[in-house]
Amino acid sequence: MIPKIILGKGDRATRRLIGYLYGPGRANEHTDPHLVASWNGFAPDPGRSPHRTPKTVEDQLAAQLDQPVHMLGDGAPTTTVWHCPVRAAPEDPILSDDQWADIARRIVAAAGIAPEGDEEACRWVAVRHADDHIHIASTLVRQDGRRPRRDHDIRAVQREARKIEADLGLRRLNAGDGTAAKRPTSREHFKAKRQGQDTTTREILRMRVRQAVSAASSEAEFFALLDVTGVNVRPKTGPSGDILGYSVSLPGDLNKHGEPVWFSGSTLAGDLSLPKIRHRITNTGPELVTARPADHWHQAAAATERIPHHLTHSGDDTAQGQLVALGGALDLLPLIAPATVRTELERAAVLFERATRSRIAADLDSARVLRSSIQTILRTPAAARDGAGLVMLLDAALIAVAFARHWHRTHQHSQQEAAAQQALVQLQTAYARVAVPVLDDLARRAPSDQTQQRYARHLRQAAPDHAELILQDPAWDALATVLADAEAAGHNPTIVLDRALGQRALDGSRNPARTLTWRVHRLGQRHTPGLRAQAAMARSTTRVPTVTSRPAAATPAASQQQPPHRRRR
Repeated sequence: MIPKIILGKGDRATRRLIGYLYGPGRANEHTDPHLVASWNGFAPDPGRSPHRTPKTVEDQLAAQLDQPVHMLGDGAPTTTVWHCPVRAAPEDPILSDDQWADIARRIVAAAGIAPEGDEEACRWVAVRHADDHIHIASTLVRQDGRRPRRDHDIRAVQREARKIEADLGLRRLNAGDGTAAKRPTSREHFKAKRQGQDTTTREILRMRVRQAVSAASSEAEFFALLDVTGVNVRPKTGPSGDILGYSVSLPGDLNKHGEPVWFSGSTLAGDLSLPKIRHRITNTGPELVTARPADHWHQAAAATERIPHHLTHSGDDTAQGQLVALGGALDLLPLIAPATVRTELERAAVLFERATRSRIAADLDSARVLRSSIQTILRTPAAARDGAGLVMLLDAALIAVAFARHWHRTHQHSQQEAAAQQALVQLQTAYARVAVPVLDDLARRAPSDQTQQRYARHLRQAAPDHAELILQDPAWDALATVLADAEAAGHNPTIVLDRALGQRALDGSRNPARTLTWRVHRLGQRHTPGLRAQAAMARSTTRVPTVTSRPAAATPAASQQQPPHRRRR
């Protein structure tokens, strides 16, 4: 159940609201509008007055609501209307008028508009014009002439809504912490629907601004990227000429006066204000310089693989910084991924955006490598075409998002936890689509049976619990290929395989053969160590125990399991 508080001001604010509630709606969506509850139990109802014209009754109802306001004369407050739509979830049963009336009374009591038993409270009405929601309208002057005490009414109403859900057996929504981005209004949704769009302008702008922030290494580049993506930008300057803020709009998105509809960065999301964008860009760090385009993917994948360690062993500020960087990486992946998976990656980025924000301050400096490597991939066309690199990064991102979900759960961030789980599902779909063709290409270059048997013998010795499952997997041919590639590059394949097995246990892996393939692929493309270094690595791998496994939460079937503890070396 979602309540949303809207304040109105102006001499005719109450009359305009009553007219809207009893009117046809902006898309003729209002059916049978009628009163279900009021402050005194017998307020006039324009929807149930057959002997008088509805407009006359609307005037009468608005006048009665406004009477305490008018009694104050010039001393009346500027903001006079408190408007709260309350909507049930689509899967909830249809509630009766009596049930909605009880909900309305509980909401106005929780908000401080009309505390239970207070006969001098504000005047209010609850209008129902659809099966799934009501609108509560109140004036913000009590009948004794005082102002209502509605401190923190938004939080109070949300808490009461959670109690109502439990009492009536309705869908239980996750409690928030006040860090969520502002949702599009009903008016914005209706406008998008009229224009044949699935997404509102607010949501489109939020995504483009986030992508520009993730891709930019300076403030000037941030504004330039917005311009390139077709976003109109209007800087806000102070008397000194310094830029203090900004607003954005989409070409062709106009209000009823034919003027562009502008959104300031802070209204798109709290972390998109210009001061916070400057702080984030300042902590980007220098761009990484590497010899080969593939190295950028390796650096990004390695940085992403370290996120679970930070989430389980580092402080909360570092963990939060890692989540911000991971969200930025997901924002940019749709721009460098094949068209076949862009929709899923965009959905994953939009969903995970909620998991990047909490009340914990983020240490952005701890995530420079991931941010810089993703930016470099975006600027390097040759790197962006590396399908294996994308698959490696997605494989690491699946683990990181699963650990993010668990981290939020331990911190009781219910909305962020749910967002991470939803993003995980989209990433799994994208991963499956891009992994199959890359694995098929690798499998076509599989080494000889004799070579594969040699690798298999060592696999059985090194990982007896998983060996047969891996050898029977269709991805075994691809794993054998990357082992052969590593050997051809001068690596010892048994050492590479041992080190891949030692990076993280395979107990919770959804597909151990695929997981090992990407690990070996990364290790095999590193610089070949000398003979003395190989001998040292051979000795060390015999002593390296397995470390934290992929949490079972990375698979839909086991989404409720928690990541096991990382073992110490």
